[in-house]
Amino acid sequence: MRKTQMSAFRMGIDVGSTTAKVVMLNQDAEVTFSAYRRHNTETLITLQAMLQEALQSLGDVKVDLLITGSAGLGISEKFNIPFIQEVVASAEVVRQLYPEVKTLIDIGGEDAKMIFFNADQRPDIRMNGSCAGGTGAFIDQMATLLNVPVSELNTLAEKHSRIYPMASRCGVFAKTDVQNLLSREIAREDIVASVFNAVVLQTLTTLSRGYKPSPVLLFGGGPLTFLPALKDFFMQTLNVGQDGVLEADNTELLPAIGAALADDMSKQKIALTQLIDLLTTPRQYDHTGQNRLSQLFSDVQEFDRWEKARTQHKVDRIDLRQVDGGRCFLGIDSGSTTTKLVLIDEQGRVAFDYYCNNKGNTIKAVQAGLENIQRLFATCDNPPHIARSVVTGYGEDLIRTAFGCDEGMVETLAHFRAAGAFDPDVSFILDIGGQDMKAIFVKDGHIQNIEINEACSSGCGSFIESFAMSMGYTVSDFAQRACASEAPCDLGTRCTVFMNSKVKQALREGAKVSDISAGLAYSVIKNAIHKVLKITNTSVLGDHIIVQGGTFRNPAIHRAMERLLGKQVLCPDIAELMGAYGAALTARDTYSDNGNRQGESRFVGLQNLEAVGNYKKRHIRCRGCENRCTITKLTFHNENVFYTGNRCEKIFTNSGKQDRKGTNMVVRKIQLLFDRETTPASQPVLTLGIPRVMNMYENFPFWNTLLVESGFKVQLSEPSSNALYEKGIETIMSENICFPAKLVHGHIYDLIEAGVDRIFYPMVFYEQDGFADADNSYNCPIISGYPDVVRSAIDPEGKFGIPLDMPAINFRDRRLLKKACHQYLAGLGVSARTFKRAFARAIEAQREYKEKVQAIAADILNQASAEGRPVILLMGRPYHVDPLINHKVPEILADFGLDVITEDSLPATPNQTLDNKHVLSQWEYSNRFYYAAHWVGQQDNVEVVQLNSFACGPDAINVDEVKSMLGAYGKSLTVIRIDEIESIGSVKLRLRSMIESLKQRERAKRKGSPGGQARIPRKTTKVYQEADRHRTILAPRFSHFCSPPITRPLLDLGYQVDVLPPANRESVQVGLKYTN
Repeated sequence: MRKTQMSAFRMGIDVGSTTAKVVMLNQDAEVTFSAYRRHNTETLITLQAMLQEALQSLGDVKVDLLITGSAGLGISEKFNIPFIQEVVASAEVVRQLYPEVKTLIDIGGEDAKMIFFNADQRPDIRMNGSCAGGTGAFIDQMATLLNVPVSELNTLAEKHSRIYPMASRCGVFAKTDVQNLLSREIAREDIVASVFNAVVLQTLTTLSRGYKPSPVLLFGGGPLTFLPALKDFFMQTLNVGQDGVLEADNTELLPAIGAALADDMSKQKIALTQLIDLLTTPRQYDHTGQNRLSQLFSDVQEFDRWEKARTQHKVDRIDLRQVDGGRCFLGIDSGSTTTKLVLIDEQGRVAFDYYCNNKGNTIKAVQAGLENIQRLFATCDNPPHIARSVVTGYGEDLIRTAFGCDEGMVETLAHFRAAGAFDPDVSFILDIGGQDMKAIFVKDGHIQNIEINEACSSGCGSFIESFAMSMGYTVSDFAQRACASEAPCDLGTRCTVFMNSKVKQALREGAKVSDISAGLAYSVIKNAIHKVLKITNTSVLGDHIIVQGGTFRNPAIHRAMERLLGKQVLCPDIAELMGAYGAALTARDTYSDNGNRQGESRFVGLQNLEAVGNYKKRHIRCRGCENRCTITKLTFHNENVFYTGNRCEKIFTNSGKQDRKGTNMVVRKIQLLFDRETTPASQPVLTLGIPRVMNMYENFPFWNTLLVESGFKVQLSEPSSNALYEKGIETIMSENICFPAKLVHGHIYDLIEAGVDRIFYPMVFYEQDGFADADNSYNCPIISGYPDVVRSAIDPEGKFGIPLDMPAINFRDRRLLKKACHQYLAGLGVSARTFKRAFARAIEAQREYKEKVQAIAADILNQASAEGRPVILLMGRPYHVDPLINHKVPEILADFGLDVITEDSLPATPNQTLDNKHVLSQWEYSNRFYYAAHWVGQQDNVEVVQLNSFACGPDAINVDEVKSMLGAYGKSLTVIRIDEIESIGSVKLRLRSMIESLKQRERAKRKGSPGGQARIPRKTTKVYQEADRHRTILAPRFSHFCSPPITRPLLDLGYQVDVLPPANRESVQVGLKYTN
């Protein structure tokens, strides 16, 4: 093109979270220049280079300029360049160039947009929230995990043969799913396609919210432009053909084109050279008003002294050739992302260690490490031999099966054993790995308590690694920069994607990379101490603290922990190998303690390594339940068999022959609930569909009996499954609601497909009051109000001609319950006489069900007490017995040999009360938790596992209350957080760690030590009574307007009231220590 001077062009700049885009249009709206590039947070440098290209191409032309994008906002503020919101800019493209488009779907680096266009209406604009799940950054993370270039993902996806369920809400959770699929030897083609399918489901769930995208569709953004297979998955899910999609040019540049097209009077007229000069003008950054933390090190000299002291804690080593024919002991730590091997001699000295990335194949990773040992043995004149081997970690069962390891052990115990080798008086161990975090509290040489991060890996190794990679640094370089920080940014303690916004804001304000890196180091430790462990008084950690895990190879994180705790922290030189080292020490201990009575090691031997890799693989469809899991059967050369892909071990098990499985009352409870006669004796008048959801797991015996006895046939929706859940996924109105609520939509569609005459889904505001002194017996707003959500989101009557019956019900008041039921059934033609008989039988059916549940629990408790067996009280809401919701946790516990009862099955006592509670007892299901916690505290052989659904409001309070109640009896609470994301491996780790903690407690008791967690007295304020009028009441500052009207009447009545001052940074930091 011939270069012109000072011509009129329109320019749009879009600087997003990961890429920068520049577009120049002529007066005919034709693209005359465009550029698209990743900026790796170097936004200005990247933008300047792109503008130089434009200058070379078009000359020093004058442009009308607008900027957009998440990072573009900061550039706009800093250089006073007019800004347009990116969704508005995208809508402008459709308005001016593609008016036939009805739906725009745009996926960017860390955001997703959906815009619905209707004639004569403003565009309906929707964006994802703070979470980057299901966006370009998510796809990048999955490509890295699969060790596949992003450019090859499309080709792989096009060759897939089947789709596997996968989480896309969070890259952290999806990593677990991907690793599980890799360990099952699932083809990469199928995994990539499953990732794409998850992105589609996430986008539709998050953004459509009950409004189905309709053709003509326009797809935009980098991922949908450069990955056509991803677009194909959208079209398949939406059932839209090629004629329903507009194929446009430059769809990766839509917001930039929209910024150039926008008729905005504030557009800046500027020549390209002027714009380049403007962007290169230095801007001073004053961070004095920002939230900053103390330096990690005051100067280089302090760092050097500290680093010298830090590196003194070294393991004893020996050259393998000096072992000279002796015995060696092998420890293997098969982690979720890495594999570690340690070989020690009989004195516990390390003769060999190995660390590598799994790259999606744990067997090959271990095989590679053992081949290194084999080569070293070949150099020895008199090679040693491996006398015993122990494996731990995520891949424990698989590696033990494949390589014939002698023993497997839970990784928390492996870390405990390794820590004791460095400091026999260790009081607290914190291990932070790539995606998990484990904390072990020790007293008198025995484990008191074990805590593991519940689900999210915020603050783990992958957390720092993701940030480092996104900013274009290696982890080690990123860490070194942190140590040189002068003013670390306070970035909070929330999850990775939420903190991205804080990092972007800091970068926008000119913060240095070193300050961000140091701030992230502080965030890792704050998250561990305040969020995971919820520690407010660091004295409980003791003074002998050891940190482990690859994350602590980062000196900034180690130093941040010392700064925050005010204590010296020991970090071994093999921090990342401690799991394998502990396993090796255990192998030696077991061998020595038993005098090798086990005979020869079962280890396959170094000479058979090649045969291990030549295993047979077969896929089997399990029909043990409605999940229909696809099982991968691996058969190894030693005839060992390993099954993977199974959510339980009901049919396919890797546990071998159990001495005794525990009794699981949940299975019997579900049978008692739903195995009922659903057809009346006479010809049914109508078929009423009841969704198998929410509080139907509490009240179905009542409703089924009432309706059947009234002459109706009851059609119950099918048991929950992933396929059923996906039926209603497009109508879910909120991404942040709990999974049991999301599941309702699928059950409603199941009833619609079954062709029922009406759907019965009552709004139950009050449950039956089970405690004399409870403040109330409410259901949570989600349970009581969700029928109304169904009516709005699905509209069964308007769209399918099936009425939705949702009478308001109060189980707390028998008179009101009877009145509401009578009104409803009278409207369907049921006579007063028929209703009276049906109601009485329904009450009796519910009572009988309750008594049978309690009888089952009583039998389990009596037998366990007589045989000295431990019992787990599974604490949850009624719907947590749904196997899809609880992820088979009851079955896992029973497989471990533990008996399982539920919180609503405890022995009934007349006028039972809630003692010593520190909360408002208004939620009926939570009230049962408080009663159960006190009951468990008085039992020697019963412990609590609480199931908690993400986004449960009442549980935000009762988890801490139950933990406090149990702590007063010297017991700990194990919480399993669950939703649609499956993470069986992490659930098993938590449960096995709990079991090992109980075993340690029993051993301590037998040795005369108190054992267990120390009793923690419950503290609360003194009850305020009339005689306390002279005491000052501290009132929170609700707002500038609300506080005076609230406090003035109290002052007039003679009470002493002081309103607390407005919140500041210091008060927020204190509060964060005490909040979930």
